[in-house]
Amino acid sequence: MTEADTERDIDTTEPGRAWVFGSDIDTDQIIPSRFLVSSDPAELGEHAFNDLRPEFSEHVESGDFVVGGHNFGSGSSREHAPLSLLGAGVDGVVAQSFARIFYRNGINLGLPVLICPAADQIDDGDDISLRLDEGAVINHTADERYDADPLPEFLQTLVDKGGLKPYTKAKLGTE
Repeated sequence: MTEADTERDIDTTEPGRAWVFGSDIDTDQIIPSRFLVSSDPAELGEHAFNDLRPEFSEHVESGDFVVGGHNFGSGSSREHAPLSLLGAGVDGVVAQSFARIFYRNGINLGLPVLICPAADQIDDGDDISLRLDEGAVINHTADERYDADPLPEFLQTLVDKGGLKPYTKAKLGTE
């Protein structure tokens, strides 16, 4: 995938499967440190949640979502954690709260992240979609809508462009 391929308009995502995790999921649980020998998203995606949920990388499909509790993405500041989720095909992460560095790394890489206090009402396997502009998570399985913190316009623009690097290249006219 080239950076030009990453631009997208994702005010509303297509429904995808929810992969539910608990609270305090740290970056070593998202991508174990022994797999940090690469920065290739696809290669990292093959090892996402390897120790915590070994079946994840084999069964996750493009368009699925990760759902967490409180303090999702705590631990190190490395970008490999959100990069591995992108490489696995994850379309976004919904959590009750995020470690700030994971949140910003996700945005900077073009991974939609939404803070949703009701994320604990989403069950593993539910079909959900995100409405970034409205700040909502739609649970199609339960026929429910959960309020979330909408992404500010600038952060949504970064996600739409595929992250900070493609956004900056577009602004500089060096795409």
